[in-house]
Amino acid sequence: MLDLLRHPRLPVLARTGTIAAVAVFTLTAFAQYRHASVITHELVLQPQPMPVATDAVVVMPDFEAVTDTNTRKEAFFAFLHSHIEEENERVRETRLRLLPLAAVLRAGEPLSKVERADFEQIVSEYRLEESGLSDRELARELLRRVDIVPMSLVMAQAANESAWGTSRFAREGNNIFGQWCFNEGCGLVPERRRSDASHEVRSFGSVQGSVRAYLRNLNTHDSYAEMREMRAQMRAQARPLDSMVLARGLTRYSARGMAYVSELQDIIRVNRLHAFDRS
Repeated sequence: MLDLLRHPRLPVLARTGTIAAVAVFTLTAFAQYRHASVITHELVLQPQPMPVATDAVVVMPDFEAVTDTNTRKEAFFAFLHSHIEEENERVRETRLRLLPLAAVLRAGEPLSKVERADFEQIVSEYRLEESGLSDRELARELLRRVDIVPMSLVMAQAANESAWGTSRFAREGNNIFGQWCFNEGCGLVPERRRSDASHEVRSFGSVQGSVRAYLRNLNTHDSYAEMREMRAQMRAQARPLDSMVLARGLTRYSARGMAYVSELQDIIRVNRLHAFDRS
């Protein structure tokens, strides 16, 4: 079956859909309740205070039930593909709304009442309402923030942070990016949390909600301003977004810094995830 899925005449999207169907069948057949906790590496993600709307609950497949490593990886990527694409599309649509508004402001023209309302909504969504910036400065900063993250980079971080969908936080909280929260009861308490710490690993009602919060985090938090600047430069030069380069802007996502970045780049390279960007 895997040889058939790799056939060069099978379109990428069809192949992905087929893999997803095979993955769901395989994982459903072998699913079983698991009580052992999976220890994940240290995470140092900043808080996410804003609530994130979630879509219909999708049960996280039991990826541990797939013993073959390559099959598990294919199933993991196939499962995530549509969730990532949908959330990137949300961002893409907002960017398309922003571009003409930014052009008006760049030309020194006033926004209409309708344009003003739309602009202020985007400003609020991307956490700049109290920035004190002028409209032109806001538009410039928004163009850095309102943009997609390459699927290859999203998939690499999801694989790294969730242990390929097998971590306790992924299985019990749909949290595939290790995102933290700081209100009691907002998530799952890490088993190795220090006695003086108060953070929890955030729980989501759906995988979709986890992906949405992750994109918002990368697109708004000060820790990832370097990544956003790299992305903006690629856009300005009409270059494709390069996940191997953008990964260098995520040194503050983990206490491991550049070692963490190297792990992400290895996952992208070894699993040939750039193919998802081209498709």
